[in-house]
Amino acid sequence: MLTINNISKSYRPIQALKNVSFDVPQGCVFGILGPNGSGKTTLLGILLDVLKADGGTYQWFGNDDAVAARRQIGSLLETPNFYHYLSAVDNLKIAAAIKKRGGDDIDRVLDIVNLSQRKHSKFQTYSLGMKQRLAIASALLGNPKVLVFDEPTNGLDPAGIAEIRELIHRLNEHGITVVMASHLLDEVEKVCTHVAILKRGDLLLNGPVNEVLRSEDQIEVSAGDLVNLQAVLQHMPGIKDVKRNNGILTLSCSDTLQPAEINQYAATNGITLSHLLLKKKSLETKFMELTNN
Repeated sequence: MLTINNISKSYRPIQALKNVSFDVPQGCVFGILGPNGSGKTTLLGILLDVLKADGGTYQWFGNDDAVAARRQIGSLLETPNFYHYLSAVDNLKIAAAIKKRGGDDIDRVLDIVNLSQRKHSKFQTYSLGMKQRLAIASALLGNPKVLVFDEPTNGLDPAGIAEIRELIHRLNEHGITVVMASHLLDEVEKVCTHVAILKRGDLLLNGPVNEVLRSEDQIEVSAGDLVNLQAVLQHMPGIKDVKRNNGILTLSCSDTLQPAEINQYAATNGITLSHLLLKKKSLETKFMELTNN
């Protein structure tokens, strides 16, 4: 659906994006995740031809025709911007006229975002969640293949966040590919199928959410002869890394390795463990480790 090759962008002297490359599969919900200032909004602006990259290329739908591609993309990059004294229907008529598409699509998109019963109400009477849903309805005009959102739940209360998440799920179930930027790990974990993690313009990781954001368990061990234990465990299959701190060894292990196997391996090598503890690492901890020095 989208291929990004070595996109770079600077706002001198700040390097907003540094040779970012990844692919967005068709039919996915793709999250661009990172702290504020990581380059998410800049990247979306480039992909929607609002900003020009300093270097690199991108392709929507496998071709270089940006104008044709833009007609198949619906977007929401900023706070919903409608006339407060007009109804939802009248605001969408204006949006359709500006886009030159979707004028006969208004009732359909209002039904999708569950605003049909309030379609004649003035925009100023809407809650924040309803305003955001109307903005998504505007993005849906003309039946685009892709939706691009920048922080779609920003500023919403928990009920509004849940509404937008459910709406994104339903849109994706109907075949629409969604690309969304967010600084919220919880949002990406619950909504997205794929993710790219940015930090200060650098791409740290990308791929399916269940692989990139998989929590990693750690195992703590200790023994009377810590030096010998460390030497033995460094050669045990399934142990990726051994760190020593205050008389404890912290082991980073493969998903299949169990504490009982480590205990047995140590015993086979003549070492009796005095401490053995499985520590669950949360997704939040992993994300903080990735995005902080």
